[in-house]
Formats: sequence, structure tokens, C-alpha cells
Amino acid sequence: MENVAIVGASSKEERYSWKAQKMLMERGHRVFPVSSLGKNVLGVVGFRSLLEITEPLDTVTLYVGPARLPEILPALLAQKPRRVIFNPGTEHPQAMAVLGGQGIRVEAACTLVLLATGQF
Repeated sequence: MENVAIVGASSKEERYSWKAQKMLMERGHRVFPVSSLGKNVLGVVGFRSLLEITEPLDTVTLYVGPARLPEILPALLAQKPRRVIFNPGTEHPQAMAVLGGQGIRVEAACTLVLLATGQF
């Protein structure tokens, strides 16, 4: 079981971040939904920033556009998760290089596929 922050969390069932949170929960992971509004998702308390999370994070999975990465990067570095997953459409080469340089494993992958294929 991992502690997983979902940046770009959504309470809309059609969103990939919602589907990922549901799958993560079904597989026993502890989730921390993070969004600009800090809304609760699937009955789990939401956060407005990674910095509000006081538990150690194993994985952060990103569901935000690359333009948002520069503002999120300092919080990612402060939290120092074991890995950060850049889901399709979130890739940001500079942020990926900075995180990797700090010893954080970076994956350009789809969280849903990783979960469905047992690679998470």
C-alpha cells in the first residue's frame, strides 16, 4: 500500500484523475486528492496544495497541464516523493530533469495502465 497524491484531482467521474483515484482506492492505496479548490473526492478529504499533506508520499501522479508544473515543482521537491508519474499530456522535460536530479524517480506513464497491468 502506498501513499499517493493525485495532483489535478477531480470529482467528475469522466476525468482520468477520478478514475485513477477510484482504482488506487480499490487496490488499497491511501490517496490524497490535490486540486486548486481542495475539494473532497470519492469521500476523501481534498487538499489545495501538496504542502498541506503531512504524511510521507510514495507517489505523486500528475493530471495537470505542463504550464502548471513550474508552480507545482517547489512543492514536489519539498515533499520528495519516491516517484512522480507524468500522465499523458503532463510531460514537462525541465521539471522531469530537476526531479530526477534530486533522486526522485520520474515516469512518463499512464497511472490507469500501470494499475490495470500490475505495474504500479
